[in-house]
Formats: sequence, structure tokens, C-alpha cells
Amino acid sequence: MNTANITINEELRSFIDPLADIEYAALERSLRLEGCRDALVLWNDILIDGHNRYAICQKLGIPFKTVQNTSFSSIEDVQLWVIENNLARRSVSDFQRGVLALRKKDIVAARSAQRAGEPDKVGEEPDAASPPWNTREDVAKAARVSSNTISQIERIQRAATPQLVDAVRAGTISINAAANVASLPEEQQRAAVAGGRKELQQAAKQVREQKAAARPKREVLADADVEDAGDDLAKLRAQIGALKDRVASLTTENTVLKQRIGRLDGSLTD
Repeated sequence: MNTANITINEELRSFIDPLADIEYAALERSLRLEGCRDALVLWNDILIDGHNRYAICQKLGIPFKTVQNTSFSSIEDVQLWVIENNLARRSVSDFQRGVLALRKKDIVAARSAQRAGEPDKVGEEPDAASPPWNTREDVAKAARVSSNTISQIERIQRAATPQLVDAVRAGTISINAAANVASLPEEQQRAAVAGGRKELQQAAKQVREQKAAARPKREVLADADVEDAGDDLAKLRAQIGALKDRVASLTTENTVLKQRIGRLDGSLTD
């Protein structure tokens, strides 16, 4: 495949979080050893699946195959396909699933508005594959999170600095806490991120206490319980992610050792 004929759509690539360093290293080792076994998926000349493999193959000069998906009629169809693929992956975090579901909502809403202004076409069937997406509950269901979490993600998207968003993606701070920190001025947000997990938690606590000053005590206690649970969940997910990374690395190392043993056995037999 001539790489000059492959186009990277930056918006499509942004739908997928970058691999962690250890995940990237494991994928690179696998491609070195086994080559690129799975074909990259294209729509015309646009790469729609396999961005990490494509980048590594280019860097290392590893041959690869491509396959065309001809079922799309527009870039919006491609975007929805990529979003659905990623929403179905277990490794995608709650935050990223929420972001993807909100992007799907925007695409579906824009498409619906465009079609509403067009004359009806004879024999054209309604788009039954797309849900109505009229409420936050629709988005929450697609993302497999609560509607309150979707509301917090929207707040983060509106007001959080890039540094704070990166901290949420990395699991350094929970979605709940990040939504509170996002209400601070940008300079304070960046300072909190620079201070690490404890500083972020302290900033979130201060915002929560300020909001609680004018609210009934019962609601304040309930919010505090949710916040603590969210931070604990973020810590556990970060630990699980680290363990998964370690398993991926060990699996690759095990494959390498097995291949070396196989070569040694063959040389001894000869």
C-alpha cells in the first residue's frame, strides 16, 4: 500500500485516546515480531481504524495491508461508526465514553437539523438506526454512565483547561471532582493539576465546601459521600489500568521467550 494514498483525519483520530507508553511499547514489540496481521480499514483514502498500527509500521518500515469499508455515504457515517466501535470497547474509560456519546449526540442533532430543512424524498425510509437523542438520559445510556455524570462531563468540556482534562483521562482525578475544579479560574486549575492528585482533591473539596455553604446539611453530606466514592473509584481504575498494562507487557515478553525457545529446540534437533 502506498502510504501517500492514506489520509489521516485529525478529528477521527481524536476520538481515540492515545495509548499509554507501556501499551504503545507492547504493540510495537508485537508488530516487530509478528508483522501487521490485521488490515487497516480505509474509507476511500481516509484511515478509519488502525491509527497506532499505521504510525508504528511507518516508523519501522513494516508492510501492512488495507481494506476498504464502502458502506458509508458521508464523513458523518464514518464518525458514527468510529464512535460506536469505541463505545463498545471495555478498555474505554467512563469519561471517554461520555465524551464519545456527546459527540454522537452533536452529529445526530446536526444531521437531523439538516434533514428537517430538506424536502422529503420519495421512497426514503427514516433513519431507524439512530435513536432520538432528545435527552441527557439517551446519551447516558449509550455511554453506560449516569445522566449526572454526563452533566459533569459537559461542565468539564465547557470550562476545564487542557491540563485538567488530561488529568481526568489519566485517572488522576474523578469526573465528579474535576467538574468542581473546572469552576475555578484557569490559572488555579493549572496550579492544582501541577500539584498532583492531593492538590486536585483539595481544590475540589474547597469548591464543594463553597457550594455547600448555602445548601441544606443533608444534601451536603450526600454530595461528600459521592465525591469520596468517585475518588476511590478513580484510584481503583488507575490501579486496574496499571495491572492491565503489566499483563500486556508480560504477555508480549512471554511470546518472545516462547519463540526463542522454539528456535533453540530447532537448532538442537538439527
